[in-house]
Amino acid sequence: MEQVAVVILNHNGKHLLAKFLPSVIQHSHPHRLVVVDNASEDGSVDFLRQHHPQIQCIQLRHNEGFARGYNLALQAIQATYYVLLNTDVEVTARWITPIIQLMEQNPTIGACQPKILSYHQKNKFEYAGAGGGFIDSLGYPFCRGRLFSTLEVDQGQYNDTREVFWASGACFFVRASAFRAVGGFDERFFAYYEEIDLCWRMQRQGFKIYYCGQSQVYHVGSATMGSTNPYKAYLNFRNRALTLYKNTPAQDQGRKQALHVFLDLIVAARELLLGRGKHCWAILRALVDFFRLKRNYQPPQQQSHKINNIYQGLLPFAYFIRKKKTFSALDPARF
Repeated sequence: MEQVAVVILNHNGKHLLAKFLPSVIQHSHPHRLVVVDNASEDGSVDFLRQHHPQIQCIQLRHNEGFARGYNLALQAIQATYYVLLNTDVEVTARWITPIIQLMEQNPTIGACQPKILSYHQKNKFEYAGAGGGFIDSLGYPFCRGRLFSTLEVDQGQYNDTREVFWASGACFFVRASAFRAVGGFDERFFAYYEEIDLCWRMQRQGFKIYYCGQSQVYHVGSATMGSTNPYKAYLNFRNRALTLYKNTPAQDQGRKQALHVFLDLIVAARELLLGRGKHCWAILRALVDFFRLKRNYQPPQQQSHKINNIYQGLLPFAYFIRKKKTFSALDPARF
């Protein structure tokens, strides 16, 4: 069995493969590199065959999304560690080695991510992962280096290695045995939040999630679906609610569910007032589908392992009302 397999899921990303694959090839040797094509219609597979015939390509017949796409592909790839990498990521020298060394030294680490900076503003952290992921008591995700839309400048403040709550799916190092132990990604999610849900489930099984600041990559972000796509908003709101429901002990469900629905309705009303009717409808549809889909899950009766790095407060209140715009401004006693 190989130690590391770098696996890139692609859907209509030929232009991204042309731009970013050379850096991955250059800096990933001698590790195995696999591109999984999610039924692209832009000539991605032909491009790979012509320009990078040495790279293994797994072709899926349908666009299975992030969750099922990776689940299907990883069944056919034998390795101790998987590195799930977005097509819009530029990697750097020695981006793999520090994280694999860390995971080898600590077998309780189930997943890990590098420092993720913005490709377009390389002195700033990038939205999807930044300096390691956290959530608040209602499942709102945030990162060291990114609270909602506020991005910090990288001044070396997160060059450390530490435990976090979730690792970014943009560049996701995962121990294959841990991935399989919890059943992989939840395929109902399709895309978005699947890595947060996976990290939460791994922690419930006793694994830890880490961030390693000695590895660094640059991420474009929203390159596949776009940042203003109403369907993306739908997936984010629906999947956040599902993630919270699936992983929160049953006795805490009522209060948290009522509060998250209330806050989502406020956001939907705001979208309507801003003239973004499609986004308003996407949020309302997400709530309806959450209540329909939650019947497929059984929340845990209690947490079997202590889970750290959950902010015991409401991030929207801290950010919008108390004007706490950076991770360091949050009260450390509430973690």
